[in-house]
Amino acid sequence: MVTVDKVISALKNVKDPELHKDIVSMGMIKDISINEDKLAFTLELTTPACPFNSEIEQDVRNTISNLGIKDLDLKVTARVMEGRTITMDQILPGVKNILAVASGKGGVGKTTVSVNLAIALAKTGAKVGILDADVYGPSVPLMLGLKEVPEVLEGKIQPPITENVKVMSMGFFYEQSQQAGIYRGPIIAGIVKQFITDVNWGELDYLIIDLPPGTGDAPLTMAQTIPITGILIVTTPQEVAMNVAVKSIGMFNKLNIPIIGVIENMSYLKCHNCSEKIHIFGQGGGLKISEQFKVPFIGEIPLTSQIMKGSDTGTSVIISDPNSEYAQAFYKISKITAGRISVIASELMDQEKAQEQAQEK
Repeated sequence: MVTVDKVISALKNVKDPELHKDIVSMGMIKDISINEDKLAFTLELTTPACPFNSEIEQDVRNTISNLGIKDLDLKVTARVMEGRTITMDQILPGVKNILAVASGKGGVGKTTVSVNLAIALAKTGAKVGILDADVYGPSVPLMLGLKEVPEVLEGKIQPPITENVKVMSMGFFYEQSQQAGIYRGPIIAGIVKQFITDVNWGELDYLIIDLPPGTGDAPLTMAQTIPITGILIVTTPQEVAMNVAVKSIGMFNKLNIPIIGVIENMSYLKCHNCSEKIHIFGQGGGLKISEQFKVPFIGEIPLTSQIMKGSDTGTSVIISDPNSEYAQAFYKISKITAGRISVIASELMDQEKAQEQAQEK
């Protein structure tokens, strides 16, 4: 007869491909029970957007089958890991991970990536918010088709919700959105911090922050004052964008903020008649940065009028054409990004455990 201990022992051989840890030690097996010949338990994955979720589930089913158990009641859920230090818990206690999207220069599609990444993550079932911190040119509301000014209830700004994504931006406030933003880093950081502390974000798995472009004092000050889990760098293939993106990575490395990876936007234009990939802005810039700094290459996004039109009309390509190559590119990037955040969260957990053990000694 198969016992609970025997099942647990067998499941220790199933490892998360990204975390390189067994699912038992990660606490992913919940509520296990055996009633006669029926085995039941819950597999709690680290994020609903993990690219290896189906692989892990299949490994679990194969392991149970090898034990001779045929009647398995397996529930698969997900609980996003928290990638923030304990000391940062007083800021946005309901937000598990803060993901900042940065670029060395403007015009590389950083906001487009931020918006579509937020929607793609929300489509997987994750709780997502997006904060438009690009005070110089707030465009997130336009890209999401939002126009109304947020309500204030009990002293808290209520972020508008679209496609299950909570949104906050300076662009919601008419007077500010019509003025050219002439702000220095500390002022911007103050505005953004108010959007963090005075907005009712509630419970979120991921808060995506669209940072101001460049490597000046604005993104630098914000990175020093906000408890960021990790940074996504957006670049285009061309040499100019790549060289500036390198400076951005250098800045965040000095601040000891983990780099989640590099996304290459506008990678190629696909010929409608021949399906050939035309590399208008060059080729391989994002991959070169990845190899130079030994950070993951998250993926590439094609250049297409569909993405541009979606940004102008407030309807993401993920909504208007979910099965297209372009929408699938964002889905792929969202899953890899979520997986990387789980890795960062796991490493942080290990560091905190090691510190606790050292203090006990």
